[in-house]
Amino acid sequence: MQSHLIILAAIFAQSVEPAETSLEGLWRNPSGSVIISISPCDESICGRVQWASEKAMADARKGGTDPLVGTEVLSDITPRGEGRWKARLFVPDLNKTSKAELRILEIGQLKVTGCLVGHVVCKSQIWRRAAAE
Repeated sequence: MQSHLIILAAIFAQSVEPAETSLEGLWRNPSGSVIISISPCDESICGRVQWASEKAMADARKGGTDPLVGTEVLSDITPRGEGRWKARLFVPDLNKTSKAELRILEIGQLKVTGCLVGHVVCKSQIWRRAAAE
């Protein structure tokens, strides 16, 4: 009887999908105005704007970034533990770069936290996985 339970537990464990902990792929910001593609770049991985709404492109232009599509907004991404990375974050509409922390919260959610002026002024967003468009 006990061996049957072990076999059932093993079958059940194989049927449960593991949490998605890969950073690579497409990510959409909370307002849906930008899609970032995170993929290998040179020695590391980076994130580039793959798609942006007209408003996002106009805001970036006002901040001094034109064109927005193709701009590297995440660079120097390095692991910091299971489902966590540190990076440099470029904010196109402010034309500023800051330190950032990236953390997988659950399947399909990435928390992106960037801090300007040391760690005094910080902002976080929850990005969601996006389908290829």
